[in-house]
Amino acid sequence: MTETASAESPANGAATGGVRTLLRLEGLALFAGMTLLYGVWDGSWWVYALLFLAPDLSFAGYLAGPKFGAMLYNAAHSYLAPMAIMTFGFATSASLTLSIAMIWLAHIGFDRMLGYGLKYADGFGFTHLGRIGKRG
Repeated sequence: MTETASAESPANGAATGGVRTLLRLEGLALFAGMTLLYGVWDGSWWVYALLFLAPDLSFAGYLAGPKFGAMLYNAAHSYLAPMAIMTFGFATSASLTLSIAMIWLAHIGFDRMLGYGLKYADGFGFTHLGRIGKRG
């Protein structure tokens, strides 16, 4: 018997059910934790407000097509770069570097909390956390 993947099945590469809920709760924890740490760090809330949405500039990559858009979006919404920056910031005691990393991680957590996952090349609405947007 052959099993086909529906738009909501794990076979399509998207998390579902309790796993999806857990991933979204992890996003909430990251957002809240990094925002709290930023406040304890005594970072400037003007800088936080200014940089919080900066990773979303990666949306512009979709102007070049869904494959490039997904690649650029994922690069800006993966933990890899901000964690490397945070590590560098701790190693060098660079406060601005640490602030940028905390804000960037808070943004990623916020997006994950809302269900905006890493993108597949099929289009913006196809994420590792499931489909977003209108289904057509």
